Amino acid sequence: MWLYLAKRFVLMLFTLVLFQIITYLMIDAQPGDVAELLTMNPDIPPGEVQRMRQELGLDRPPVERMIHWVANFYRGNLGVSFTEYPRPVLDIIKERLPRTIVLFVTANIVAFWTGFVSGKILAWKRGGAIEYGSTIVGVTLYTVFLPWFALMMIWLFAVTLDWFPPGKFIDPKKWLTAEVTTNDIFLGLIYTALIAILFMFIAFILSNRAPRRWRFPIRAASVVIGLAGAVAYWATSGYGDLAWDILSHLVLPVGTLTVYAYAGTMLLMRTTMLETLREDYILTAKAKGLPDRMVRDKHAARNALLPVWTGLVFSIVGSVGGGVITETVFSWPGIGLTLLRASTAEDIPLAMGVLTILGILTLISHLIVDIGYAFLDPRIRYS
Repeated sequence: MWLYLAKRFVLMLFTLVLFQIITYLMIDAQPGDVAELLTMNPDIPPGEVQRMRQELGLDRPPVERMIHWVANFYRGNLGVSFTEYPRPVLDIIKERLPRTIVLFVTANIVAFWTGFVSGKILAWKRGGAIEYGSTIVGVTLYTVFLPWFALMMIWLFAVTLDWFPPGKFIDPKKWLTAEVTTNDIFLGLIYTALIAILFMFIAFILSNRAPRRWRFPIRAASVVIGLAGAVAYWATSGYGDLAWDILSHLVLPVGTLTVYAYAGTMLLMRTTMLETLREDYILTAKAKGLPDRMVRDKHAARNALLPVWTGLVFSIVGSVGGGVITETVFSWPGIGLTLLRASTAEDIPLAMGVLTILGILTLISHLIVDIGYAFLDPRIRYS
């Protein structure tokens, strides 16, 4: 396994360098540069524009700039943003990447769990009206045009019912006199959620040692205690209103993405589960007299999970990089919207920094999928 990981690491490093070289040259090949955008302002003299081009290194050959940027990247320096000069690219990514990760990881994990459970149950109880109805709804949601669906969600829940804000990250009016920054509260919410999830996970693991009739009550109690503890902490922290402001803006985009991603996961799990149920070992397990729940969950669902697991990991990384549409519709200031604005404004350091981070996440996701296969399928081993 360690030899396999070492080989994969070398291959990933080579792939990343090649990706950076090609991507930089492609972005740089676009006509114009950020300094030319300043010529649209008549108050800036041409000499100042040329001075800025020299200061930003835009007067050097593209290959030289590419080598300089790649070499600096592996020294931990991603440069400064042209459009937010002189703010470092790394600071911008640190600020906006967590917003995108929370948005898409939350939606994809919830969609994965609900789609996995409902998909295996529908396949196990195939042939009924519920399966046909669920399949029709799933296909409809899976093929819906996401921007239109997002706008319909905004119209229904934000405009008509007025339950949630229509978009953006915060309500500026509530933060005028705040003594903390939005990032402080947002990171605090992330840490609180991680602690609550860790508590629930430990309780779930320990509940496996309890008698079967006590497992569900223990797990349900852990969920209630974890959520109640998180709510109590923010209610007594003095920043509860600010935390709810961020959460209320998060509900609608997360809900939209969850419903959209759920359909694909449910349909994929149902299809693979139906194929798995036709295998000989499932018939053998039934012939041995094993309980239906064990045959369904331990034998069929575990093997049917392989393509769903692949789809989950790739969808999370793909969503982080391809969330431009969603973040634009909801005006969510994440990494996708940052990439779009950096690309259109010829901000090469910021665009390259975002694309490189997304490339690293993609390479890591492929490795996670391969390692996950070895745990989900005992027949797969890496040497």
